[in-house]
Amino acid sequence: MKQVLLVLLFGAFALILAVNGQQSHRASNRSAPKATPCPGVFEITDCPDEGCGNGADPELNKRKNIRLNDDPATLKPFQWFHSLAKPSTSDCGQGGFDRGKVTELGEGQKITVVAWALAARAEGQETCNCKLYTSQDTDVHIVLADPQLGDPTLANDEIDSQTAEFTPRVRLDHTNFTQEKLEPLIDPDWRPGETPKKGKLLVRVTGLLMFDSEHFCHMHLKRNSDWEIHPIFKMEYCPEGQQCSAESNDNWKDLESD
Repeated sequence: MKQVLLVLLFGAFALILAVNGQQSHRASNRSAPKATPCPGVFEITDCPDEGCGNGADPELNKRKNIRLNDDPATLKPFQWFHSLAKPSTSDCGQGGFDRGKVTELGEGQKITVVAWALAARAEGQETCNCKLYTSQDTDVHIVLADPQLGDPTLANDEIDSQTAEFTPRVRLDHTNFTQEKLEPLIDPDWRPGETPKKGKLLVRVTGLLMFDSEHFCHMHLKRNSDWEIHPIFKMEYCPEGQQCSAESNDNWKDLESD
């Protein structure tokens, strides 16, 4: 009887040690340092909407980090981007960019646009995402080209492109908003880790119009304008061999349905 009790006591003690060890291991993983200047931020749900890090623009980051918008979307032709006015460079002052100016110009409206997607690129660390760096916590940059182009290429037509972005906060509700899901539809030969270089896919994109004041004021890019669809709330694509039109729902396939 004593031997049985000793065996039972030893087994219970071993079980307690194992459980404590697992809890300690999980805790140590949670507290493991990451390459972020934001204390207490380990994943995107820890990151405030205003972001964090050197040079952060809180109001711009709040725009980027909208997670949900139930407003109806307005269908816009791709060429409409060319008609959008721009703010003045005088709005890039020391006190921060005045978002009221771009709100007057249309920022924040929910739109749908049909375009060629020429690339889905994984982004790096950004202040809007608290400088997190894993794929689930960073943006995906999508290069959009005029759908009237017969055979657009990334090399020739990115300079006249518009930008759209998958964001990690929206990805919490739309798990297919990843480079790994979209880029193989653009280029079937692409493999994870490679830089997108070729291919095209007709897409219908729904999201919020946003003016990227960071690039406008400080980091100028060679593209059509600094107006973006950011964030994206819905992404549809036209499967190979199908005909899809902007106004009709026929044949479009929702990226979330795959």
